[in-house]
Amino acid sequence: MNRKNFFISAIGTDSGKTIVSAILTESLSADYWKPVQAGAPKDSELVKSLISNDTTMIHPEAFTLKTPASPHYAAQLDGVLIKINDIKKPPTSNHLIIEGAGGLMVPLNQDEIMVDLATHLQSELILVINHYLGSINHSILSIKYLISNNIKVKGIIFNGSPHSPSEEVIERHCPFPVLGRVPSIEHLNKSTISRIAEEWKTKLI
Repeated sequence: MNRKNFFISAIGTDSGKTIVSAILTESLSADYWKPVQAGAPKDSELVKSLISNDTTMIHPEAFTLKTPASPHYAAQLDGVLIKINDIKKPPTSNHLIIEGAGGLMVPLNQDEIMVDLATHLQSELILVINHYLGSINHSILSIKYLISNNIKVKGIIFNGSPHSPSEEVIERHCPFPVLGRVPSIEHLNKSTISRIAEEWKTKLI
């Protein structure tokens, strides 16, 4: 099997990384791992509740922090220091979906940011984009950063109700393919995740 490692990041917090991670995990029957969890409930618990396949393993976090805040601050409150070199990819022969915390530029410590972790883990990055006032600016800034820093990117995923005026501008500035769109989900459950996962499968392999 040509094993894939995908790092799920976003243009900001609450962009839908966990739902996207659940869909990708189900689509590939992949393993799931969130290296840094800040606050409860754990995103890994939500992913576990939404997948249907019997192959996925949910790997434990490298850092579990008590406060729902930027990882560098949550770690400071807990009296720990997050260092990227201390975060080791869990051993697996399966595909691996790695969910980041917050957006690309969220600090892990005073010097290292979330996108550095994607590079350290030798993963292709998938950028989740949701629509809100200011999201065009945040999206294009994120895309330009990825390009200028030669980050390996698999593509982007739009989350939420389509908004053509925003998406057209973002795609014009984006050399990466659109891998999928998460519609507004009224009932979030295994069936919904499974249906979207099947639609995305051909774009991920």
